[in-house]
Amino acid sequence: MTNLNSLFLSQAYKDCWDDYNRSLKLRSFPRWDYVILTASNEQQAEGFRKQIEDRQNFLPRGTKFVAIPDRDGRRVGSGGATLEVLRYLHEQEESFDSLRVLVIHSGGDSKRVPQYSALGKLFSPVPHELPNGRSSTLFDEFMICMSSVPSRIREGMVLLSGDVLLLFNPLQIDYNNVGAAAISFKENVETGKNHGVYLNGPDGNVKCCLQKKSVEVLREAGAVNESGCVDIDTGALIFSTDIMKSLYSLIETDADYDRNVNERTRLSLYADFLYPLASDSTLEDFYREKPEGEFCPELTAARTRVWEVLRPYRMKLLRLAPAKFIHFGTTREILELMNGGVDEYHYLGWSRKVGSSIRSDVSGYNSVLSSRAFVGKDCYLEVSYVHGNSRIGSHSVLSYIDVQDQVIPDNVVLHGLKQRNGKFIVRIFGVNDNPKENRLFGRDLDELEDTLGVRFWEENGQAHTLWSAALYQEADTIREATDAALELYEIVTGGKDFDRSLWTAASHKSLCAGFNEADPDAIIAWNKRMADLVTMDGIAKAIRDQVPAGSIRKLQSLTKIQKEWLRKRLRKADFGEKMRLHYYLGVILEDENEVQECFRIIQSEVLEATIKSLAYNEQARIVTDHHTVRLPLRVNWGGGWSDTPPYCNEKGGTVLNAAILLNGEKPVEVTLERIPEQKVIFDSRDMDVHGEFDTIEPLQATGDPYDPFALQKACLLACGIIPREGHALGEILERLGGGFVMHSEVTNVPKGSGLGTSSILSAACVKAVFEFMGIAYTEEDLYAHVLAMEQIMSTGGGWQDQVGGITSGLKYITSMPGLQQQLQVAHIELSPQTKKELDERFVLIYTGQRRLARNLLRDVVGRYVGNEPDSLFALEEIQKTAALMRFELERGNVDGFAKLLDYHWELSKKIDAGSSNTLIEQIFSSIEELVDGKLVCGAGGGGFLQVILKKGVTRQMVEERLKEVFMDSLVGVADCNLVWE
Repeated sequence: MTNLNSLFLSQAYKDCWDDYNRSLKLRSFPRWDYVILTASNEQQAEGFRKQIEDRQNFLPRGTKFVAIPDRDGRRVGSGGATLEVLRYLHEQEESFDSLRVLVIHSGGDSKRVPQYSALGKLFSPVPHELPNGRSSTLFDEFMICMSSVPSRIREGMVLLSGDVLLLFNPLQIDYNNVGAAAISFKENVETGKNHGVYLNGPDGNVKCCLQKKSVEVLREAGAVNESGCVDIDTGALIFSTDIMKSLYSLIETDADYDRNVNERTRLSLYADFLYPLASDSTLEDFYREKPEGEFCPELTAARTRVWEVLRPYRMKLLRLAPAKFIHFGTTREILELMNGGVDEYHYLGWSRKVGSSIRSDVSGYNSVLSSRAFVGKDCYLEVSYVHGNSRIGSHSVLSYIDVQDQVIPDNVVLHGLKQRNGKFIVRIFGVNDNPKENRLFGRDLDELEDTLGVRFWEENGQAHTLWSAALYQEADTIREATDAALELYEIVTGGKDFDRSLWTAASHKSLCAGFNEADPDAIIAWNKRMADLVTMDGIAKAIRDQVPAGSIRKLQSLTKIQKEWLRKRLRKADFGEKMRLHYYLGVILEDENEVQECFRIIQSEVLEATIKSLAYNEQARIVTDHHTVRLPLRVNWGGGWSDTPPYCNEKGGTVLNAAILLNGEKPVEVTLERIPEQKVIFDSRDMDVHGEFDTIEPLQATGDPYDPFALQKACLLACGIIPREGHALGEILERLGGGFVMHSEVTNVPKGSGLGTSSILSAACVKAVFEFMGIAYTEEDLYAHVLAMEQIMSTGGGWQDQVGGITSGLKYITSMPGLQQQLQVAHIELSPQTKKELDERFVLIYTGQRRLARNLLRDVVGRYVGNEPDSLFALEEIQKTAALMRFELERGNVDGFAKLLDYHWELSKKIDAGSSNTLIEQIFSSIEELVDGKLVCGAGGGGFLQVILKKGVTRQMVEERLKEVFMDSLVGVADCNLVWE
């Protein structure tokens, strides 16, 4: 049954949310004409108005929101406040008829929960993130839950208690706009004894109201049903317009108003207005009903008048079920709610952590917790920032406070308030302390006052309670005020010497004074600041915890506070966090500039680390008039993409690849030729470009992606033939022994082949320059200089292609994490039988198409930087697959290698969905029964495919099958051989 009730209330809340949104968007949707909040004084009312103004985009525009304080700031009771509302409405409207009015009585001081006094308990936090991403408060929940009610009443006034949240389905409200109605829920009698309970009559009207009666009295009265439940007074009432008019008659003249709305009479909505409406009530018992204030002749006279105007009416009992009654009573209750009780409301989306960037074991609302801070058991952080190495004791509450490297004791509430004079106070008291009593941390305050020789109460006749004791020092900063509060704790608990002169010299305020003099603008500003910081700290922690960028809620823009946070964070961020902050913000803000900045950082950081080891080579000399280097292509078998920055820089890379001939040739060729002229000439036959340079500055200009000679320039810079800046070209060429021409060409290889041609061309350039200039080198030198070349050209590519083509055979290449990649290349020795089998079974297939995706590298790198789970898994797994491939090949198990090639193909598609397309899938499908393993070459999406044939299958058989399907298209088996020597 509990699950059914939860399901019912969950759906009811969703319906209310939908109606709430309709009230924001649809002019025709029934809505409240007025929502009126009562306040204890003008300061609290001003705070309410500020809160409403802050929500202007989230409230129905056709509704008037009003905050009405008690008259002259003197407590006139909830009944007096109701009469104040009627007076206001009468001044604004010609008649009460046709008005729908919602009144939320919220004028209490919140003495039992002092941290909510300045906010008003009405705006206290609720552990619920609303569907639109906002952190909720009681007021927000009222607006949502009551959005469906106007459609259920034609006119009248609904009154609510501001510290009770009601969950019910408004469709159950059956009110005919006659007299009054009390909304009641079923609650266990143990709960009911602490609240009002209605006794229902046979006619469906309330017989009597039993206020805070014992279980025995409730049972004797017949108020407890067979399930042990009572009809609890939820504080929710409906008054017809006739009752509104009758009540207004009590204050129609100024004299009437003065008699009935004052601090001495102090009429109560519940004790004085409900009682006459109950059918079994008598005037004599009414006189004896416990008042909100004190018994006095003025109250008796007022009750006589109230009886006269309300006795003709009756109050219908609306018993709603399933329904829920949630009372936010004391600090202890709130702490219990946040540390376990909240689970009871999970079906409403309530949670221990709302709008907070904190650990999962800490309860928080709009709060940030440093990863270095220690928080004890069952704490609750509320709109607070805990920095650095702070230590928070167990069972404590931090509210609206900023704690930096401080130690907070167990079982305390620490609450910060900015005052209207710009000063700060921080109030500290025990979680179990009752501010209506005369104790702090278990110590009698009168006794403490005598012991210390100071005065906590200045006014004669002032009640000696914690609420009114001037204990809390006013300070210039929140840090100083926090230190003063912690010192007070030490004094009260006996752990610190007391300096009377320092105490006397300082200004101290009570809980009451701090609340009355609080700055409402500062409260709202702190709320906004913490929401901004929670968002930014949450992004930083999402990066740390590898939460995908795409799963984070979108933002329209960054606030000033968020921009300042970002500026400071970037200043101290390492490479990984810096690039990801920009990438995540690019995704969250949908801002291409931020994404571009991410890739700029990757490029610049890797380039800076790579070129550190490069030096201008003043010893180089041309040693031959003509020199040519030819290199093969490469096929990638395992680990491709793991060699790409920034993945390899953060995780290291692992690649298995092999050199191949295409059409029996090494198609990558670079020739250097000495010339007598003092110039450098670049000539690229396949690109059909030619350039001559007789000054050095154009040769030093790099970074232009459209420069046709970017590769050649990067080669000369990486090899140290020309310096990165300065010097004269003529002098350099004279020392070298002449000018030179660099011819480069890739023959008979289609563009976008996936066989690593551009990087292998870079390798051929470096090798040719070293040998032409007489520069001694090792294999490792070649790899390092080609890698530097790639970074100078800003291609963003990895290192596997050039390694695959520089030398023959099968290579297993690894690198450790680091901005400057150091490659370890193992030349894998295979048995003659394995080589022969691979020669027979390895086939290259041309797709006849070229991939057109322009942002391929950026998309793949972006998925890694953005912590997409599929990408992270696949990038890790392809390295393991490369290692297993080596294992199988070294043992001559080509079948096992083929299965791994197939597995790698599935991983590759996780990294880059564009690596396959309809044509590639069709090619693979057409030869499926002929092959044991398959993979694209390079990034895929076009170019060449590679397969391992089943034993006994020939290339001719594959060629014939492809011709059957694709006929005279370009799809077909390529002339390819693995290069073993």
